[in-house]
Amino acid sequence: MQLDSNQLAALAAILRHGSFEAAAAALNVTPSAISQRIKALESRVGVTLVERGQPCTATPAGQRLAKHAEDVALLEAQALAALGPATGPAPSVRLAVPADVLSTWLIPVLATVPDILFDLVLDDQDTSDEWLRRGEVSAAITGHARAAPGCDVVDIGAMRYVATASPSFMSQWFSTGVTAQTLARAPMLVFNAKDQLQARWMSQCTGRKLSPPCHHLPASHGFVEAACAGLGWGMNPTLLVKSHLASGQLVPLVPDATLEVPLYWQVSRVMAPALHLLTRAIVKAGQHRLGQS
Repeated sequence: MQLDSNQLAALAAILRHGSFEAAAAALNVTPSAISQRIKALESRVGVTLVERGQPCTATPAGQRLAKHAEDVALLEAQALAALGPATGPAPSVRLAVPADVLSTWLIPVLATVPDILFDLVLDDQDTSDEWLRRGEVSAAITGHARAAPGCDVVDIGAMRYVATASPSFMSQWFSTGVTAQTLARAPMLVFNAKDQLQARWMSQCTGRKLSPPCHHLPASHGFVEAACAGLGWGMNPTLLVKSHLASGQLVPLVPDATLEVPLYWQVSRVMAPALHLLTRAIVKAGQHRLGQS
């Protein structure tokens, strides 16, 4: 099935900017033209692609087609770059990355890669590769060494985590020591339902599966602030809490009992040539920064 490039561009623009009007402005056409292109594309593929709302969102089929459109634009931009300076809008690439990677070392890396717009999806390192398997991103930072279908994988090192809490929290909940019994009672911080770092650390330290009461806090810096405030204990990247540990705001629950989480860069082989600069920057920075954690 041959798809119209203008219709695909309209779909991608709607999802990137959130509305038909904003997409029209970005593509320098009328909102009516955008609407006509989407209707024609939906008629062509036989399914709804855009959920109209504030903002407009993609259906599963719409998301896959939009990613295809972004990939084509990126590949075309790479080909045209060899012929002269770019004159059109920068292409976009969608990546799935863990929140802790984003909050510690990834943003400066992205800033070194020119002429690409980044659309980041946050997910746990244990599940971020599922976005690749569904064909919804072009690359991902994952915790899995086994490559998703059609992808290359590169080891970028291991993120080191330390179980931390405030001194007052330690006095209140662990005055008799950090044991299976005290861990089972002390309030724990959890990023979201996918977050297994605390459970893995407790199993590593005690050999038991424990289910403490927990607070759900889906933000890396909020995780640190909650631990400092004495709300609970949680696993934090050493890159994020070095200063807090040095100042005594946070203390490790068990000295030297860290948790190493391997990380890998997985990238679609189809998109790998267009993303070679990004791949090189992420691998280099990841191996350097994670080696310092």
